[in-house]
Amino acid sequence: MASIGFIGIGLMGHGMAKNLIEKGHELTVMANRSRERVDDLVARGATEVKSPREVAAASEIIFTCVPTSNDVEGLVYGENGILSGAREGLIHVDTSTANPISTLEIAADYHARGLRFVDAPLTRTPKEAEDGRLNVIVGASQPLFEEILPVLKCFAENVFHVGEVGAGHRIKLINNFMAMSHASVVAEAVAVARATGVDPKALYDLVTAGGANSAMFQMIMPYVLEGDSSRLQFAIGNARKDLSYFIAMVNDVKATGLIGPAVLQTLTIANALGHGGEHMPHLTDVLTQLNGSNTSG
Repeated sequence: MASIGFIGIGLMGHGMAKNLIEKGHELTVMANRSRERVDDLVARGATEVKSPREVAAASEIIFTCVPTSNDVEGLVYGENGILSGAREGLIHVDTSTANPISTLEIAADYHARGLRFVDAPLTRTPKEAEDGRLNVIVGASQPLFEEILPVLKCFAENVFHVGEVGAGHRIKLINNFMAMSHASVVAEAVAVARATGVDPKALYDLVTAGGANSAMFQMIMPYVLEGDSSRLQFAIGNARKDLSYFIAMVNDVKATGLIGPAVLQTLTIANALGHGGEHMPHLTDVLTQLNGSNTSG
């Protein structure tokens, strides 16, 4: 059993950390915004500390699960950060959806200090995190992947080793570009249906029976038809962040990127109008209101 640190006890992080404790690992946690989730983990046997430095000093492996690369960098380089308390050989597994440019810079700084960095972003939802059934996408050398695999399996149903460090964040951004682009297309289609007087239920029935149907369509339409946004619990603000990282990656390698900027603009407008904290199905209403239409139509 490893001594594990966990920073980022949010909706996803709580389930992951809970499963690590239940599988017998010693866990050190640092509180962030959710006092209730941290208290639950402490009640299960976790030790709470106050700084990333203290987490690093107590741990062989640290997991971070935070919103942005800026957050990760703050935990690593900040005053009383991970680097200030890490012991040689420490493994830092970042499960955030992050900018791979930042990931590679952190990995290089760790390597120079005898530390190791792994990018391991996640798919699925907080429910699967609680159930120990997440998908984990890992960027690491083969030996390092094999070393951490038993720990990842504590909270994962499927673990994909996709290449060296940085590869996990790259493929996750491509995946999220596809998912959020499709979600934006569905939202725009619903808004146009409302503007033109097309019954959203008729649209749902037609698309469900044809080639335009998809998992994303089926996750968004329950909100349009029934007000149920629980099928896609992903904030518009996070979608915007991921698209901005995707476009930075595209620009970094001088690749062709035509659709991403349009999706980013859609999400940026929604954020600017104050909807960043809402889940992606609400994008249907944002675009409907921009058209001057009625969301009930």
